[in-house]
Amino acid sequence: MTSGGADVDKSSLPVASSRWRRIAADVTPLRESRDYRRWWFGYSVSFTGTQLSQFAIPLQVYVLTKSSFDVGLVGLVVFVPLVTMGLVGGAIADAVDRRRLTLITGTVLMVLSVLLTVQAALGLRQLWLLYLIAAVQGAFSAVDSSARGAILPRLVRRDMLPAANALGQLGFNTGLSVGPLLGGVLVGTLGFSWAYGFDTVSFLAVLYAVWRLPAMPPEGGGSRAGVASVLEGLRYLGPRKNLLMTFLVDINAMVFGMPRALFPAIAVNWFHGGPGTVGLLAAAPPIGALVGAAASGWTGRVRRQGFAVLVSVAVWGGSIALFGFTRTLWVALVLLAVAGAADMVSAIFRNTILQVSTPDALRGRLQGVFIVVVTGGPRLGDLEAGSVAAAAGTQVSVVSGGLACVVGVALLAAMFPSFAKYDGQDPEP
Repeated sequence: MTSGGADVDKSSLPVASSRWRRIAADVTPLRESRDYRRWWFGYSVSFTGTQLSQFAIPLQVYVLTKSSFDVGLVGLVVFVPLVTMGLVGGAIADAVDRRRLTLITGTVLMVLSVLLTVQAALGLRQLWLLYLIAAVQGAFSAVDSSARGAILPRLVRRDMLPAANALGQLGFNTGLSVGPLLGGVLVGTLGFSWAYGFDTVSFLAVLYAVWRLPAMPPEGGGSRAGVASVLEGLRYLGPRKNLLMTFLVDINAMVFGMPRALFPAIAVNWFHGGPGTVGLLAAAPPIGALVGAAASGWTGRVRRQGFAVLVSVAVWGGSIALFGFTRTLWVALVLLAVAGAADMVSAIFRNTILQVSTPDALRGRLQGVFIVVVTGGPRLGDLEAGSVAAAAGTQVSVVSGGLACVVGVALLAAMFPSFAKYDGQDPEP
């Protein structure tokens, strides 16, 4: 008997506990690897700070111009340096100590956050300056992400990669959730400089975590960075259709189904809100992904990982299309959360397929291509969404983008049927 007089069936507790372990995120990589534990915490904190700037820059552009097209241009000015340095940065990451490289890129990114803080504190109101800083941030972020992605598989056991990627999505989506919400509060109450200032301080966490890592040179001594090195990575990718599909499905999803450039206009015109509403819209997908990541224990038992990616991307696009029809804020937030959860599942398996299928000597270059797709795709999506909204209206832009995503993933699945059969226990690149 308990103190309250109720009987407890103790025989059911181990069963319930076992079921919870099968559902909850697997934290084994955090327990087993001290380096991974520091790495995961440092990047989770830093990424949360980065999202403050990623939230504040487009919002500051909208405040200055009142134009969704100008907000979309942020994506365009970031895209070119991001693509260029994503490819070049991947080659650099396969030629030098990846730990030292991330220390350099992290320091430069922190300095750029300082510049954003200063321009906001001084009230400079210079659109060109925001575009310039965003472009330079994109270049160094691409190099940093290429090196970071190549480091991860060396911190955990191979069979723990799905769990490590799920935990990465947990930290990633915590940042995507908390960043916009905190950004909305800070910008709405204290101003843009506070959002940028918090980002600056957050870099200390990741710089400490990387500094504590051992040297991380590429296995086999690395290869000289240059055009030939970049082309070698692309040649490796070309004939491996399953590996190529991890990039193509994400480009499809992010270019056509990413309406984030429209959130400022949607918040004002559909829901009659301000910065706080923009923050809610921006935070809803990562909150959904965060909930999904917390319950990601099942992902380690999925064998048909390619099929899981295809289904997830279709759910993402369908949810975005439905979002375009609602004018009730809570329904809109739920639909965005469902989309975010689906994208999280896709990301876990796409990352795992890439890491398992790529030798260490090429991981920097393939991670560079991955970063170009993952971060460049949404920038093109910003431009696509802003352009269609300017030409045909916000609703047409959102709905058509979601539907195009669903059609696109169906076409890709038909073009590369082997991807749906990809077996995580017997992988074929």
